[in-house]
Amino acid sequence: MKAIWTIAKRELGAYFTSPVAYVFLVIFLLLTGFFTFTAGSFFERGEASLAAFFGWHPWLFLVLVPAVGMRVWAEERRSGTIELLLTLPIAPWQAIVAKFLASWAFLAVALLLTFPAVITVNLLGSPDNGIIAAGYLGSFLLAGTYLAITCMTSAMTRNQVVALILSVVICLFLILAGFNPVTDLLARWGSPAFVDTIAAFSVVTHFDGFQRGVIDARDLGFFLSVIGFALFATGVVIRGHRSG
Repeated sequence: MKAIWTIAKRELGAYFTSPVAYVFLVIFLLLTGFFTFTAGSFFERGEASLAAFFGWHPWLFLVLVPAVGMRVWAEERRSGTIELLLTLPIAPWQAIVAKFLASWAFLAVALLLTFPAVITVNLLGSPDNGIIAAGYLGSFLLAGTYLAITCMTSAMTRNQVVALILSVVICLFLILAGFNPVTDLLARWGSPAFVDTIAAFSVVTHFDGFQRGVIDARDLGFFLSVIGFALFATGVVIRGHRSG
């Protein structure tokens, strides 16, 4: 645990020593505000909820989260420091978990900075803050899922742009698998069981429950399983570099 903590602290500190991190936070907050209050018609809804806020997160995270995670391993490979890292007296899984947790913590900071939206909705009405808390938990898990996938693609290449594109494509599939227009199209020629099976792989399907304030073990299991599988795949790739 000490090795994981040391690497994670170093990685998290590296984010905040770069102006890119602050640019990302500003862009994230601006886009969140735009999609919530303008595109999401927050005031026109006439209800005290953050449905407009959470509803856009699967799409908002689609590019922003891979932009955070694309450098995690690609930069190490490009600069050649991955060889140095893998010669340290630590297991590859410790480095993988530490880097993932540091990036996930950075995304958590970005989410926490959206607290003015919570204050606003509480000033304008009497929302169910339990639903809001569940929505934040779902967003945190959603961000972690996208991030784990990006860590996997980042380990595959030394080019950050390639890692970004690959992760966006994979995450887009995980959105579209449960997107209503896609499921309606599949229902025209597939059986309901087939459509349900495809939709079960969608982050939207599992994120919807959190938006409604329902924390289901199946939804938790889905996000944690994808994170675990993506980090395991990252380990396989990293061990391949180590043996090579």
